[in-house]
Amino acid sequence: MAALGLTAFAFAGALVAAAVVYLIAANDGRLPVETLLLAGVIVGLFFSAAITVLISVVEFDRLAGVVHWMLGNLRAISPGALAVFAALLALGVWLILGRARQLNLLALGEEAAQQLGVEAERLKRRVFIGACLLTATVVAFAGPIGFVGLVVPHAVRLLLGPDNRLLGPAALLAGAIFLLLADTLARDAIAPGELSVGVITSVCGAPFFVYLLRARHRGGSLL
Repeated sequence: MAALGLTAFAFAGALVAAAVVYLIAANDGRLPVETLLLAGVIVGLFFSAAITVLISVVEFDRLAGVVHWMLGNLRAISPGALAVFAALLALGVWLILGRARQLNLLALGEEAAQQLGVEAERLKRRVFIGACLLTATVVAFAGPIGFVGLVVPHAVRLLLGPDNRLLGPAALLAGAIFLLLADTLARDAIAPGELSVGVITSVCGAPFFVYLLRARHRGGSLL
């Protein structure tokens, strides 16, 4: 029950943040991608400042745990919480990948997708909710582990192409493998001490993402 309550509060917070982003970005019921990304950055900075305020007033004996969580920590997932964790992740994955074919059509452009029978705005709202659920669940249990969701899907896309019916499951599997390898390295790199897994994913992911950006400047694409 504690795990479910934790995720419920995290999901509620994610929905609040998502609602604020939606209200900022929405234009006559539409969600322009560029505006959505910019609104997400703005809201993210605001909540980062709020977290900083909370850290400044937290009791000293709890500060180390808060900082460790913020850097990413898989130890926070207890065996008893795994069932709740897996069920919520399965729901989030279904919300997104259950419409993989429609997402392929949406990649052609909203107008083309609508002509092919896709309700673009409804699909984007569904994916929006699924992404909120996935993000809230993972961050609630393990903290904000950076670069996994940025780097792995793009790397898999380079290998397998843009078909979301294949790309989605492959990215899930590759992301899990990448995170397990990073966690193993974090536990062994400075033994008997231990690094946070978020440090390893950031060190590995940041250079690769810079490479992806440079490839885009040379005429490639990240989308």
